[in-house]
Amino acid sequence: MKKCKAIIYFFCAIFIFFHLSLYAQQPADTSSKKKIIILNAERLNYQKIDSAEFQSAAGKVIIQQETTLFYGDSIVLNKTKNLLEAFGHVHINDNDSIDTYSDYLRYLGNDKKAYLKGNVKLTDGKGVLTTPDLDYDLNTHIGIYTKTGKVVSDKSVLTSTEGYYYGETKDVFFKKNVKLVNPDYIVTTDTLLFNTYTNVATFIVPTLIVSNDKRKIYTSDGYYDLTHKKAYFGKRPHIEDSTTILDADQVASNDSTRESEANGNVVYRDTAQGITIFSNNLKSNGTQSSFLATQKPVMVIRQDKDSIYIAADTFFSARLSTLRKYRIIPVILDSLPAKDSIVIADSAKAKQDSAKDRFVEAYYNVKIFSDSLQAVGDSLFYSSEDSAFRLFKDPVVWSQQSQISGDTIYLFTLNKKPKRMYAFENAISVQKVGPDYYNQVKGRTINGYFINGEIDSIRAKGNAESIYYGQDDSSKFVGVNQATADVIDMYFANREAQKVVFRSNLVGTSYPMRQIDPSAMRLRNFKWLDNRRPKTKYDLFGN
Repeated sequence: MKKCKAIIYFFCAIFIFFHLSLYAQQPADTSSKKKIIILNAERLNYQKIDSAEFQSAAGKVIIQQETTLFYGDSIVLNKTKNLLEAFGHVHINDNDSIDTYSDYLRYLGNDKKAYLKGNVKLTDGKGVLTTPDLDYDLNTHIGIYTKTGKVVSDKSVLTSTEGYYYGETKDVFFKKNVKLVNPDYIVTTDTLLFNTYTNVATFIVPTLIVSNDKRKIYTSDGYYDLTHKKAYFGKRPHIEDSTTILDADQVASNDSTRESEANGNVVYRDTAQGITIFSNNLKSNGTQSSFLATQKPVMVIRQDKDSIYIAADTFFSARLSTLRKYRIIPVILDSLPAKDSIVIADSAKAKQDSAKDRFVEAYYNVKIFSDSLQAVGDSLFYSSEDSAFRLFKDPVVWSQQSQISGDTIYLFTLNKKPKRMYAFENAISVQKVGPDYYNQVKGRTINGYFINGEIDSIRAKGNAESIYYGQDDSSKFVGVNQATADVIDMYFANREAQKVVFRSNLVGTSYPMRQIDPSAMRLRNFKWLDNRRPKTKYDLFGN
C-alpha cells in the first residue's frame, strides 16, 4: 500500500513539474508584447494569492521580454502586474548593444523601466559605467544615477555625483563634482557632456583643464577630442602655462602637433619676456616656440613707467637659435660674449639664456610709441640677445623735439629703455626750434645717446654737416651757423639742443638772422616728418 502511494506521488510530481515548465515556456500573449517570459531555471515555483499570480525561479535564470534578456541567480515575477525582481548576479542584455549588471533589479515590465542596486555596471562596448544605484529606461535607453558614478572610456576616467547615460547616442551627461582624469589632462567642472563612442568631452559651464605640463585652461564652452587631441574653446577662454597667458574669444588647438589658433580680441602675454601681444588672430607652434600675430596686432614691452608699444601688419616670433640655422644674424653689440664663450653653469643660467633666445619680426607699417621715444619704419627686427630694435626702409625716430632718420636705424635698449641709437647711410637729425627754424645735423652715420630714456647727445660722422640756430639768454634767435667737419657733436639739456661741437676740419659760416631765408636753410635730404609721428599709444591700436 505504501509502495503504491509513493508511485502515485512520484507521477504527480512529474506531472506538476512538466505542467509548470510548459506553462513557463509558453509563448508570450500576442495581445501584449511586453509580457515577461521565463526561458530557463533550475527551480520553479508558482503561487496565486487572491487575484495576483507569482512565479519564482532560481538557478541560472534566464528571462526574456521582446529583444531584452534578463539573467540572475533568482527571480520573483508578478505576472499580474508584469513586475520582476531579480537577485544576485543580475545581468540585462538590451538588444545585444547594452549590458547592465547589478546585485539587485526591480523591473517594471509594462513601462520597461529598471531600478538596479549594488555594484551596478553598464557597458556599451566603448565605455563602462559603475555606480551604486541606477535607473534605466529600456524604451529610451537612458540611465540615471544620483549617488556618484564612474565612467571608464579608453584611457579616461570620469566621475560625478549625478549622471545621465543616453544609449542611443552614447552620451553621458555628468553633473555635480565632475572630474575627468586622462594621462594628459585633468578636467574639473560642474557639468560635462562626454561621448563614449567618439571620446569627445563637451564643456558648457565654467571648467578647469590642467595638463601634465602644468598648462591651465579656463573655459565655459567648447570641446576636447581625447582620441585626436584636438580642442576648441569659445566664450573667451583663459589659458596659462609657465611663461605665457592667453585670452581670446575663441581658441582651437591640436596637442598632437602642438599648434593652436586664437581668434577675436586676442591678448597674449609672455611673462618671461615682459611682452604682451594684442591682435585679432594669433597662431602659435609649441614645438617651434613660435607665434604669428595678424589683424591689427600691437606688441607691448612692459616697463615700470614707460612701456614700449609697437604696431605692424604682422608679428612673428620664435627662437633666435632656430633662426640662425637659416639666416646669419649679426651681433651688433661688441660687448656681447662670443657664441663659443657662453657656458651654461646651472639651471638658472639656462633659463636666463632661454629668455634671451628670442626674436621678433614686424612687417610693414611699423610704428613704435613710448613716452620718451617714437618711431616708424617699413619693417623691424628685435633680438632679446642684444635688446636691439633694427628698423629698415625709411625709418624715423623721434625723441622729444628731435627727429632722426636714415636708411637703417638700430635702437639699443637697457632694461627696456632707450640707451643708444645708430642711424647709418643718409643719416640726418632735425630739431624744430621755431616756426620755420630747424637745427640739422647730417652725416654718413649718427649715434644718439640717451640718459634715463631721454636723448643726451648725438654724434654725426662722415662728411658731417650742420645748420644751427644760435639764441641769446632770453631765447631770442641771433644768427645761424652752417658748417662741415669730420665729426659734429650736439648736446641737449632740458630736451633742447644746447650746444654744437665741431671736431677736426671745421669749415663754417655764421649769418645774422636778417640775412637768411629760413626756408632755404636746409641740408640735403631734409624732411620734417612730424605727420608720420605717433602722438599717443592709442594711435597704434587704430593702425
